[in-house]
Amino acid sequence: MVVQGREITNEDIELVNRLSRANPSWNRTRFSKELCLLWNWRAANGQIKDMSCRTFLYKLEQRGYITLPPSQAFSGRTRRKAPIPYIPHKIVPIACHLKNLTPVEIKAVHDGELLGLFKCLLSRYHYLGFSGTVGENMKYMVFDRGNNPLACLLFALNSFQGWKSAPRDDFIGWDDRARKANLKLLTNNMRFLILPWVRIPHLASHILGRVARQISSDWLGKYGHPIYLLETFVERERFRGICYQAANWICVGQTKGRSRNDRYATLRVPIKDVYLYPLSKRFREVLKS
Repeated sequence: MVVQGREITNEDIELVNRLSRANPSWNRTRFSKELCLLWNWRAANGQIKDMSCRTFLYKLEQRGYITLPPSQAFSGRTRRKAPIPYIPHKIVPIACHLKNLTPVEIKAVHDGELLGLFKCLLSRYHYLGFSGTVGENMKYMVFDRGNNPLACLLFALNSFQGWKSAPRDDFIGWDDRARKANLKLLTNNMRFLILPWVRIPHLASHILGRVARQISSDWLGKYGHPIYLLETFVERERFRGICYQAANWICVGQTKGRSRNDRYATLRVPIKDVYLYPLSKRFREVLKS
């Protein structure tokens, strides 16, 4: 069978169980790291895929194949996530023509105070909030010439991409083999926030265009491989996708209104338009290889 994109045999399952029995003092984090080292399960940049391995182990346990050490996320009662700290920031209306602000500065967010501000703004002002990221991702903040924040963007390789998306797969020409092999070469624009006190016509499409020109090289520098295609899902009942259209993203279809966790076709979620943006003329050739 295939779990978390990895083909698993009975021998692999037995190995995991032997490792668990032989090391009862290991917690789940230690267990997943040791298994990554044993299997040489690494990302393109050489880092072990610890979080992917942890999800993989959890899925095996849920299916009854293995028994893991007790989770440390519980101790009598559920531990609540610490709230994202408030970072002071200006809330001053910004309304003018785009030419009066350019050139805007787009900063890649990695750590420190900028990361704190990024989390604060998304958690407070984006309708979906922010609960963290897992796996490869790029975070950006956009500032005007006076260093006032204007926008936040988050791109990530998320678990939804592991499931089939017919509009995207048909546009690329993907079969199952190529999709599984090359998912890491596209990324999802999971969050795009123009701060609520910013009213600048054409700013959103301008930002999308600027980010599209730099994200592949940024990804290459951070993770050791480029990106060939951008993807996003726009809730039709909330948004019209105008900024993506203005930035030349291509609407390739709609989702079916089903959750990726819906095993029995009974859960309904908002229908979303699927937008794609190729970053290379060769994107189909590369993604289908």
